[in-house]
Amino acid sequence: MPEAIEVDTDKLRETIDAEIEKSGGRMLRITALATAILAAVTAVVSLRAGSTVNEALVLESEATQLQARASDQWAYYQAKGIKGAVAANAATAFSANGRSAPDSLGALVARYAREQGEIQTEARNLEHERDAKVAEASRLLGQHHRYAYAVALLQVAIALGAVAALTRQSKVLWLALFAGAIGIVIALGAAVAH
Repeated sequence: MPEAIEVDTDKLRETIDAEIEKSGGRMLRITALATAILAAVTAVVSLRAGSTVNEALVLESEATQLQARASDQWAYYQAKGIKGAVAANAATAFSANGRSAPDSLGALVARYAREQGEIQTEARNLEHERDAKVAEASRLLGQHHRYAYAVALLQVAIALGAVAALTRQSKVLWLALFAGAIGIVIALGAAVAH
C-alpha cells in the first residue's frame, strides 16, 4: 500500500496568500474601501432624495388646500354678485313702476359690490400663494430627480465595485470609481441647486 503524499499546508497557505497579495490584495482593499465610501455617500444622497420628494408632496398638498379655499372664495364672490344683482333688479323694478327704490336697496348693491372686491382680493391672494407652492414643489421634484439619478449611478458604482472585487479586474474598479464620481457630482449639483 503506497504511503500518502504529505503536503505542507502551512507553506501552501503562505504561498497562496503571497500570490493574492501580489495579484490583487491591494486592489481588493482599495475596492472594499471605495465601495464602503460609495455606500455611505449613497445613503446620504438617498436620504436627500427622499426628503426633497416629501417636501414637494407637502407643498403640493398645501397648494391643493389653497386651491380649494380660493374656489370657495370665488363661489362666495359669485353668491355676493347674485345677491347684488337681485337687489339691483329690485331697485329697477321700483323704478319701472315709477316709484323710487328704497335707500336700503342701493346700500345693499353697494355693500355687495364692496364685499365682492374684498372676496376677489382674497381669492387672488390664495391663488398667488398656491402658485408659489406649486412652483417650489416643481423645483423640489426636479432636485429629487437629480438626486435619484445620482443614487442610481452610485448603486451601479457599488455593483461594479463588487464585480471588480470578484474578478480582480482593475478596469472594472476604474469604471466603478468613474460612475461613483459622476454620481457624486450630480448629487452635489442637486444640493447646490437647493
